[in-house]
Amino acid sequence: MSDALAGSLYVVATPIGNLDDLSPRAAAVLGRVAMVAAEDTRHSARLMRHLGISPKMVSLHDHNEGGRVSQLKDVLAGGADVALISDAGTPLISDPGYVLVRELRAAGFRIVPVPGPCALVTALSAAGLPTDHFSFHGFLPAKGSARRVRLEALVKATETLVFYESPHRIRDVLGDIAVLLGGRRIVLGRELTKTFETFLDGDARTLLQLMEDDPDQARGEFVVMVAGAPKPEHGAAAEGGDVDAETLLKALLAEGVGVKQTAAVATRVLGGTKKSWYARAQSLKDGT
Repeated sequence: MSDALAGSLYVVATPIGNLDDLSPRAAAVLGRVAMVAAEDTRHSARLMRHLGISPKMVSLHDHNEGGRVSQLKDVLAGGADVALISDAGTPLISDPGYVLVRELRAAGFRIVPVPGPCALVTALSAAGLPTDHFSFHGFLPAKGSARRVRLEALVKATETLVFYESPHRIRDVLGDIAVLLGGRRIVLGRELTKTFETFLDGDARTLLQLMEDDPDQARGEFVVMVAGAPKPEHGAAAEGGDVDAETLLKALLAEGVGVKQTAAVATRVLGGTKKSWYARAQSLKDGT
């Protein structure tokens, strides 16, 4: 877009809980743009009322994002500015907006980030886990089998692992982490910046017991942060491989993990072929 009179898309971070976290710059942008593209206009109306403004709003979510692109292109081409917001936090971070930003940037429109709250960064800043190297994985799959496959792929990752999770699945996720990632330290950031903000710290089994004792600790939205796998010592020789392998297989089977799943984990952790690990796991299960 070579026309200097074209409008700009402002990607505006909004509060994840406490409305006072909105920056003065973000408030000013929302107050002057011609249109706000919001993940849920009803939800974002609360923020607009808090600011005392009533901009024109259109919805932009996972199910209609592609269809909104041409509409917002026309608005920008006409010289008006547009703000993109999500329900909470920074747009595109496990929220809609990627398709819109990609297409508008490809078309030559100006994209302006207006930084601010982000649950990922907020949680890491207070967790006490290493932040020099971390990886963010958004929401894990809802289905248990797919979720375990995703976690298996991260067994050897040495960086801090970060996920988002809902209260409906937090116990299931912790159970899978206990089996697949062992007793690593986990920090849960719950209801960040809200009235009942809490950080829970411990291994997966400790946290599950805490939630069993106090069900309120399983309420709210979570950022799940898991310590990475220990870094292998440089040049260290792998000794006692068979014993380690058998210990791993027995531990997984004892936790109720199926033979096929056990073989998949062993393949990722120890190498070799899934077929050979399946045979060994089946033999251990059968007691032969």
